[in-house]
Amino acid sequence: MITTRHASLFDRLRVRSLRLNFWLQSLFILLLALILFGPIVNLLIWTVTETWYFPHSLPTQWGFKYWHQVFNPYSDVSSSLLTSLLIAVLTVLVCLLVSVPAGYALSKQSMPFRVFWMLLFLIPQAFPNLTVYMNIARLFYDFGLNGTLLGVILVHSVHGLMFSIWISVAAFSSTDPMLERASRNLGAGPFYTFFHIVLPQAAPGLVASCIFVFLESLDEFTGTFFVGAPNISTLPLLLYTASMEGNYQIASITALILLVPSILFMVIIHKFMRPEMLSKLGK
Repeated sequence: MITTRHASLFDRLRVRSLRLNFWLQSLFILLLALILFGPIVNLLIWTVTETWYFPHSLPTQWGFKYWHQVFNPYSDVSSSLLTSLLIAVLTVLVCLLVSVPAGYALSKQSMPFRVFWMLLFLIPQAFPNLTVYMNIARLFYDFGLNGTLLGVILVHSVHGLMFSIWISVAAFSSTDPMLERASRNLGAGPFYTFFHIVLPQAAPGLVASCIFVFLESLDEFTGTFFVGAPNISTLPLLLYTASMEGNYQIASITALILLVPSILFMVIIHKFMRPEMLSKLGK
């Protein structure tokens, strides 16, 4: 009888413990969802808000008035979006021209001072961006690059080279060296071997590095502000200006435009970033 009572008490305590764990886990998931998706939900609400004043908890007037303003052919958003896309694409090309040969060379363990050269590309990230871009702006002013498209592309490339170099090194390190040796042993030249054997194997990693650089350039604000303003206007600059002016609808729609390619490209990166390539990062 006593054993039965103890077993019954144990079962009740176990059920209560399971219920408590369930509610704690549910509360944790709810708080995590609010932290992650709360700002996005607020952003989405502002994109379809026409009137929203304190103390109302929700907008008093909904509509797509500001969407029409944003996608008006004569609006600043259209031109800023085209400028941002142009700068991002050209930044990717500049980074590719540097990172493909550099990544292939640095993937060889026998290269002299290999660790030094790889750490060299991390130096701009070791200092606050504000300090780095202020000094770059002063140097560019002497060369007449301030307020030019070329100056902004060079600034974005300095920031993007860290991603492109390190990911390119990992991509080339994950290739099969035996295929490269077999190609050379069969009489193929170094250029043929690189473009037909090595480069196709490293292509997924290079695509991932291009996406990282593209997204970094698309979202870059500080470098564009110090080097490009006021002649060069990009979406992040327009978002900042709209926010400072209190035009939260335009700022929210602009932020949503920047968010969409980031989500889409992150899905693509997840496909191209293979585990064996990620294991080579930093090696």
